[in-house]
Amino acid sequence: MLPNAIPRKQLFTASCLALLVTSLSFGIRAGILGKLGTEFNLSGSELGTIAATAFWGFPLAVVIGGFIVDVIGMKRLLVMAFIFHLAGILLTIAATGYWTLFISTLLIGIANGTVEAACNPLVASLFTDNKTTKLNHFHLWFPGGIFIGTLIVVAMNYMAVHNIIFNPATVWHFEVAMMLIPALIYGYLFSKLKFPVTERVAAGVSNATMYKSIFSGLFLFMILCMFGTAITELFTGQWIDVLLKNVTDNALLILTLETGVMVVGRAFAGPVVRQFSPQGVLLMSSILAFLGLYLLGHSSGNMIFFGALVFGMGVCYFWPTMLGFVSENLPKTGAVGMNLMGGAGMFAVSIYMIIMGKHYDTLVANQLPAGADILLYKQAPVGSAMSNALYEANKAAGPAIINFTMMIPLALIVAFGCLNLYMRGRKKPDLLVAAPARH
Repeated sequence: MLPNAIPRKQLFTASCLALLVTSLSFGIRAGILGKLGTEFNLSGSELGTIAATAFWGFPLAVVIGGFIVDVIGMKRLLVMAFIFHLAGILLTIAATGYWTLFISTLLIGIANGTVEAACNPLVASLFTDNKTTKLNHFHLWFPGGIFIGTLIVVAMNYMAVHNIIFNPATVWHFEVAMMLIPALIYGYLFSKLKFPVTERVAAGVSNATMYKSIFSGLFLFMILCMFGTAITELFTGQWIDVLLKNVTDNALLILTLETGVMVVGRAFAGPVVRQFSPQGVLLMSSILAFLGLYLLGHSSGNMIFFGALVFGMGVCYFWPTMLGFVSENLPKTGAVGMNLMGGAGMFAVSIYMIIMGKHYDTLVANQLPAGADILLYKQAPVGSAMSNALYEANKAAGPAIINFTMMIPLALIVAFGCLNLYMRGRKKPDLLVAAPARH
């Protein structure tokens, strides 16, 4: 039981707002990535590196945060997250090219990782008897923010095209600025609220025991699986507008549909987790994610939206259920364990994005005449032979990347099938918690 002085509902609400800023950064960046490429003459490889930078900052912050959160407290960590968010958002708005976008995206990535470094153990400490379900409720604000972010981009772009309020050339500045609203609110709330200590500290689990648990076979196996679940969910979502923009006129709405499904699914995570167990949910998710990617990579027209629906159902529970599984079955790993999971996932995504960005450029180049200057094709007038050739090259490259990525959830089906067999008959360990307050 938490002391009465700990405002559990207010802390959970503020945590959701902090995660909302994180997810808005993903949704809005996915919506403006192509526009940034055009405005600053960036290649697919450069866009991949910029997008990946957020995923570098995240693991850096979440891993360091995991090691220091028990020392400095969750409150100080979240104040730091607010400062990084504020700096990253303002620098993005003022960006002038590749390097300012690189640095600003890195700062936002660090802020995002710091939020998760503090909020994941905070939610687990606030709801010790219902961790996987409440982590799903908390993490519904990740797809929720992407859903809201993509709608913001679609709505503002529509107004800009029709000369309503916004200018097409500068509208992306206002889209990024929308993140300042929830950022300022969560920064204020966290500065005023009283925090508990983490669950591991409250239970009196020593550092030595925690580090021993981290090197257990089951935890290392889950780290490897986190590579796959994170890439499947986050790479596809972040690059969907680039990969499918030449296949459908509504590529960004595919992301909106996918994330909308994820919001609903995570909202009803409680009965699903109770019925199938965390490991059972992970197996079903892998199957649906594989089918969804197959449909996205092999469909056209309205079938693409059905593929997005299936894919959204597949990746819906991945991230929070992975964290919940570790928190419930390996509780002695504490905040470090949860944050190593998140850091591993984001690091894997960052590496995969860079590799796929370069591979995308190669696939496009292979569809064009040998020695073709991509920049000249990008600058060619719409409707010209060069412009049409580039259109067809991009149209072929996007689904090819999706089909390659499809192999990852296929491997996860095998991994989580084995995990379900391993977990049969095993009981979840308990930690007795009576957390004292911390200012």
